Amino acid sequence: MIIKPRTKSRLLVILEILNSRMELAEDKKQYYLSQKKGYQGEQLNDLWVEKLEEEIFVLHNLLFEMKNSQFQIDTLIIVQDRIYLLDVKYHGGDYIYKNDGFYTLSGNETKNHLHQLRRCETLLRQFMQTLGFNFPIESYLIFNNPEFYLYNAPPELPIIFPTQLKRFYNNLNKRPSKLSERHKNLATKLLAEDRGESCYSKLPLYKYEQLLKSNSCCSCRSLSTTVEKNKRVVCSDCGHEESFESAVLRNVEEYKLLFPDKKITTRGIDEWCGGVGSLKVIRQILKKHLTYVENGRYCYYE
Repeated sequence: MIIKPRTKSRLLVILEILNSRMELAEDKKQYYLSQKKGYQGEQLNDLWVEKLEEEIFVLHNLLFEMKNSQFQIDTLIIVQDRIYLLDVKYHGGDYIYKNDGFYTLSGNETKNHLHQLRRCETLLRQFMQTLGFNFPIESYLIFNNPEFYLYNAPPELPIIFPTQLKRFYNNLNKRPSKLSERHKNLATKLLAEDRGESCYSKLPLYKYEQLLKSNSCCSCRSLSTTVEKNKRVVCSDCGHEESFESAVLRNVEEYKLLFPDKKITTRGIDEWCGGVGSLKVIRQILKKHLTYVENGRYCYYE
């Protein structure tokens, strides 16, 4: 049973919108691509988790705080006699393991994900003890990009490589697991303690004036779209079609996410969508799905 399903982070959603509507600085562009790749890797790993047949509780994307230190968990699986902590990486390329660290083939030291995993396990163990639980924890670093290879990796490292994924999950699935009320209480308490997204997540600076205005394609994020008779939005890049009503409502959500302090008005949404639709139709859509607020001469929706 998936107690907390995986969702795309607010950070990644905003980065996706900004990437389609402005020219991101190179460092911010790489940060966005890294976040996007990480999410893809997590989704691929979720496909394996969903195949598990024994009684388990699964919680994705958790953020806890312990002794003023925050730690994040990609996937946590509660089984009968232990907890599995999984940290998923979708890195590609060749690396070398030496001196308890990760290095590129050219000799440059990179981020040590094993240190991060060990820190996370230690903090999780202490955190669970504060909640009154003392389950054993098994932690694994999962590399699931088939283009990844780590030279000189000792077999005792808690690392699962792409070619080992099937065997790893088959073995996990062979462990009998029957859950009790105590397991449910643990899952409930962990969910209650989840802090959502990290306060350290950094977004690029942006202003309304510098963003491109148009109906974005919900399939490929392209802004090269046309509105046909106020009934559908067609993407010139990928050919995807969407009803005009659906596109307007989706763009309203983008608008609210990027500019939470701005009021939602008919003209404001028309401008955000590129000014290519009928004001009358947009007003009808907003009135149908949102609450109309009269404030003297200035009216808006919420």
